Amino acid sequence: MRFYRLLLLGATLLAFAVVTLGAYVRLSDAGLGCPDWPGCYGQLIGVPDAAHERASALAAFPDKPLVAHKAWKEMVHRYCAGALGLLIALIAVLAWRQRRALRQSPLLPSVLVAIVSFQALLGMWTVTALLKPMVVSAHLLGGMTTLALLVWLLLRQRPQPQAVPSGLIPPAGLALLAVVMQIALGGWVSSNYAALACSDFPTCLSTWLPEMDFARAFQLHHDLGQNADGTLLSNAALTAIHWSHRVGALIVALAVGRLVLMLSKRRGWRGWALLLGVALVAQLGIGIANILLSLPLPLAVAHNAGAAILLCLTLALNLRLWQTVSEAPVSSGSGRLQHGAAS
Repeated sequence: MRFYRLLLLGATLLAFAVVTLGAYVRLSDAGLGCPDWPGCYGQLIGVPDAAHERASALAAFPDKPLVAHKAWKEMVHRYCAGALGLLIALIAVLAWRQRRALRQSPLLPSVLVAIVSFQALLGMWTVTALLKPMVVSAHLLGGMTTLALLVWLLLRQRPQPQAVPSGLIPPAGLALLAVVMQIALGGWVSSNYAALACSDFPTCLSTWLPEMDFARAFQLHHDLGQNADGTLLSNAALTAIHWSHRVGALIVALAVGRLVLMLSKRRGWRGWALLLGVALVAQLGIGIANILLSLPLPLAVAHNAGAAILLCLTLALNLRLWQTVSEAPVSSGSGRLQHGAAS
């Protein structure tokens, strides 16, 4: 169904926009631009503007004065997320009603509906829990998961089987795993405001191994800027979070870089090598620039968008590889799948 594919494409693009916009809201310190949920100072449409609306907002939230530009950023993000939820619900309905014509299980679209519903709860808890790092990080991962599953659904509509050189599947899976783990680490860095814990590069605080407190750095249940016991999160803990993300970036560079080299030697897969290579180099360069330039907002948002792009590319490559394997002809002699190796 062409309409179904167009819905998937639109939802995928919107999901990418929502992930990027969410990063912009968080990094521009507008995550609490609206102190309530789902409305903003009691309004479901827009933010308080007229004098009587501002007076009502002040009376309802005397400790949280309205900052209009931050409130608008948050509400635009909520509206886009709401539109994405409606699109995904429509996709799920069509997947169930047209499952015979689509020849695909509607299970994945149904899972997407559940994830988006949970995302809405995480969005509410992000506000009510006052940007608790665990909730903010989970919200980021939920957004990335939504995007990834939409990419999966979209690619499933246009199978393009081709010869798979032997040995590509394990390194591709490793690269995807490394990217996923790095995104989780990046979310923890962002939600704990540890991006500038090390302001130099390639060293951290002018040394390769600065003082770090890993035990407190990765305590999940704590409020923003505090340890689980209520004391302030130390610089050593923030440094440990940041340093771990740098190590993760090195692992991603090695895993994805190895995959790029392998793909570049296979005819028919060099386009994938180019895409992955450009995305990797750009993401590493933006990450380093964020440190050296003290996290300018455009580069910080671009780093989040770059992570989403790298995730989509590594996932899409893995799906193409597995799709080809699953559709490969079975040899009558050995009963094994034939993976036509290309030089």
